[in-house]
Amino acid sequence: MTATTELRLAYSPDADDAFMFRAAIEGLIDTEGLRFLPVTSDTQQLNDMADRGEVDISAVSVAAYPYFADRFVMFGHGGSVGMGYGPVIVARQSFPIQELNTKLIATPGARTTAHLITRLIAPHARMTTVPITPYEAIFEAIDACGVGAGIIIHEGRLTYQQHGLKNIVDLGEWWMEQTGLPLPLGANVIRRGVGSEVIARASRVLQRSIRWARDHRDQMIQFLITHIHRPDEVATPELLDRYLAMYANEETHEYSAASRQAVQLIFDRGFEAGLLPKRVVAEFV
Repeated sequence: MTATTELRLAYSPDADDAFMFRAAIEGLIDTEGLRFLPVTSDTQQLNDMADRGEVDISAVSVAAYPYFADRFVMFGHGGSVGMGYGPVIVARQSFPIQELNTKLIATPGARTTAHLITRLIAPHARMTTVPITPYEAIFEAIDACGVGAGIIIHEGRLTYQQHGLKNIVDLGEWWMEQTGLPLPLGANVIRRGVGSEVIARASRVLQRSIRWARDHRDQMIQFLITHIHRPDEVATPELLDRYLAMYANEETHEYSAASRQAVQLIFDRGFEAGLLPKRVVAEFV
């Protein structure tokens, strides 16, 4: 009989993270003796917690992985991948993409993938971090004095127009035009120190959890509406269905070869632009 092993699992409160981890956390599937202790926080905090070694498993930004690649390894599943779409840089008034270099841009965090891609697009822009919790913070920042644009991630990319904001550039669309590849934004990682046997078990269980959620999609959407706090404007079956179709799909169940290639290209281009601390080879469980 497999002994129970407890693992600290950290993820963001956005819909795709709750979607893929629920079955594992609640024991709705065979967890192979693993017990997951959940912690939720915003994207930048997740990246920082992993870097400090405070968690065993975490959803993190792809662009943050090089900072702790020596201590964590990526799962081959659980990714949030934009297939020609991604976070959106928005502003109150439209302007050419080249003008981003003259703007102060609100970003969800310096180690987020959205931040890195924005720096590739506009290397001379000034950036200010605005946590995505509470949900409305990024919209309010765009109206603040001196902030000329903001990066919208998670469900906000489907609602920014309701706030009177204009799309300056879709980062996933820009990346696809530049590379011909999808844009991997988030990844799930596990601490190498838990050992290869636990890593293998956790990989099987979490992929099983993603499959369970996809097989029980309607039930999961109702769970997200009734159990996970989010603003009314994003807590509708229609919007959550759209969002999950974007970021909790077959790429989430298992990365395609193109997505794995894109992860490596983010590492390479980020390093070459001086935005990442070292050159890293993408390694997947």
